[in-house]
Amino acid sequence: MADRESSHLHHGFDYVEIPATDLLEAERFYSAAFGWRFAAYGPGYLGIITPDGRESGGISLVGSVDPGSMQIVLFSRDLDATLASVTAAGGIISRQPFDFPGGVRFHFLDPSGNELGVWALSAV
Repeated sequence: MADRESSHLHHGFDYVEIPATDLLEAERFYSAAFGWRFAAYGPGYLGIITPDGRESGGISLVGSVDPGSMQIVLFSRDLDATLASVTAAGGIISRQPFDFPGGVRFHFLDPSGNELGVWALSAV
């Protein structure tokens, strides 16, 4: 698993999710503006593949993320330890750990009410 983790910085900013009211229009715009490619993960989500070939974000239909806000996602090499440290620091877990393609993640609220996510690779 270490090789799969090498491109991810522990507790670093790793992924951003952009809300969209129209996935096709968002795909057209970001492709034309920045040369991004996309990976479809169902009817409401596109993974963003940047020109260097890395999936570094996603576009989701409004509803899972509020319009005008973005979901910042950090990476963790030990999700359980990170969840414990977030809780111990006073963070409020807003979404318990859940599986998604390629990993597991949870969401939390910081003291100002900002929601962030933290993800880790799934065991192979």
